[in-house]
Amino acid sequence: MVHLTIDGRSIEVPEGTTVLEAAQDLGIDIPTLCYLKEVNVIASCRICLVEVEGSRSLIASCSLPASEGMVVRTHTPHVLHARKKVLELLLSDHPFDCLTCFRSGNCELQTLAREMNVHGLQWEGERNVFAVDDLSPSLVREPSKCIRCRRCVTVCRDVLTVSIYETLQRGFDSVAGPAFNDSLQDTPCITCGQCILVCPTAALHEKDDTDKVWQALEDPDMHVVVQTAPSIRVSLGEEFGLPQGELVVGKMVSALHRLGFDKVFDDCFGADVCIMEESTELLSRLKGEGGPLPQFTSCCPGWVKFCENFYPELIHHLSSTKSPQQIFGALVKTYYAQKAGISPEKIFSVSIMPCVAKKFEAARPEHQDSGYRDVDLVLSTRELARIIRMSGINFADLPDEDFDDPMGHASGAGVIFGASGGVMEAALRTLSDKLNGYEMEESDLEKIRSFNELREAEFKLGDRMVRVAVARNIGEARKLCDRVRNEKAPYDFIEIMACPGACVGGGGQPIYSNLDKWSLQMDLRRSRARGLFQSDKEKKYRKSHENPHVQRLYEEFLGEPNSEKAHELLHTGHKARPLYTCEGSFAGDKVEYRHHREDQGWAH
Repeated sequence: MVHLTIDGRSIEVPEGTTVLEAAQDLGIDIPTLCYLKEVNVIASCRICLVEVEGSRSLIASCSLPASEGMVVRTHTPHVLHARKKVLELLLSDHPFDCLTCFRSGNCELQTLAREMNVHGLQWEGERNVFAVDDLSPSLVREPSKCIRCRRCVTVCRDVLTVSIYETLQRGFDSVAGPAFNDSLQDTPCITCGQCILVCPTAALHEKDDTDKVWQALEDPDMHVVVQTAPSIRVSLGEEFGLPQGELVVGKMVSALHRLGFDKVFDDCFGADVCIMEESTELLSRLKGEGGPLPQFTSCCPGWVKFCENFYPELIHHLSSTKSPQQIFGALVKTYYAQKAGISPEKIFSVSIMPCVAKKFEAARPEHQDSGYRDVDLVLSTRELARIIRMSGINFADLPDEDFDDPMGHASGAGVIFGASGGVMEAALRTLSDKLNGYEMEESDLEKIRSFNELREAEFKLGDRMVRVAVARNIGEARKLCDRVRNEKAPYDFIEIMACPGACVGGGGQPIYSNLDKWSLQMDLRRSRARGLFQSDKEKKYRKSHENPHVQRLYEEFLGEPNSEKAHELLHTGHKARPLYTCEGSFAGDKVEYRHHREDQGWAH
């Protein structure tokens, strides 16, 4: 332990604690822009400068270890003046479109300018202007708004291990972006959107599709239906000031009805169907009939694209079962269309997802086995909140309403899909009933609910022990994939989600501007996951195969899990995605490079 004094107040902290963390413990707010606890501690923004007795210069508190007897002042006139000048320099190279900016009202740079009383700029001069990259179906890059905090770089590289971003150029011309400042579409980006959650400005944001929804709702010839992912019910309320993780499913359904959707369905129904198909597929593999082990889950599009990009030799380990979103979309254009007596071409299918990778998934050309695109449009949690605000709906005061028939009823197993370990648990509930004839103990299943680390467990199913693993993000998935590739992973079934904490921490969820953003997100994921498991406990049916509406689907339409018709509509294939190979040569102060992609050949 070390003792120090901050702004005249004494505190004792463990050795290795930074001055910024010690100040937080005292309730002293030191502003930051680049800092993400344990992820991005690079002291590049210089906003967190403090004065240390005995030092001749100001020091960045985020990377300064507390030491015995240290005396720190955080808000002297000298410190405040220096912070303000640093902020003004950042603003001098930043667009002034705050009124129409994507992050207006929720921008860390804008918030700091207000808190530091910046009302004008001392310096005016040249500004960097970069082209907007909007070619990806999921993400938009506005490099002109990049403040070089490198949060996207470290999260993508150190947490997700995808390494799409790097700091390009040097000095005034530097910017964070993909190699050669190429479009995200031309990189192995898995479109998870974690970079959006940590970006302090609108340099990164989701592709906004709200106008397309309004167009569909205003078309009298279209029957517009919407499905909502499990985790939306525990995150949407946060956009309207309700407690973190609070279940708002009834208010959400009520809001969607008021917006004009003809039917509001529950994607947890699609999750139940996913379990029916995926668990049956796993049984076949365990018998040595349906493919290699371990079987990977395939409901996360970010993970699927990661496997296709970086581990194409493991594609045959992926379950062929579509994600709940795509299963639901295919059934809307077939099963629901048949029951409702509506032509599929007159149905416009919208999904509300916590994940911007779902936009990419819905656009995949193979997802139209019904003869039509399974899902026509995907909105993130944030986009739905924007639509609700535009409509003048007072969300907090809405009455609770129920989902519509026939695809609005789900089991608790479908609900927990949104939390890490939930897909695995849902499958094990069904497999235990089928193979053991009894329910698994809740305490046994809790072993695979994951927030902070890779989880491993063994369960007796029938006459054999089944070994499972749950990875909470792509960084852990890479380690598992390396072990599987090297035949050193003794597992039968592996759940992988791209985002930390799974869908409750998805890249389309609410964005918070906060000093300790990374730690806050961990707390949010826990709160949201608790809400999902609480909803599960309140459900009449807690196993996918017990859902009477799913049973009716199979009786009336599909026949049985993994039937020919089920395979035609609810299963898909995956493909290796060729990466770029670059060759470069230097000539004076320029670099010439050409890139090669298998489907495009060489290009300068």
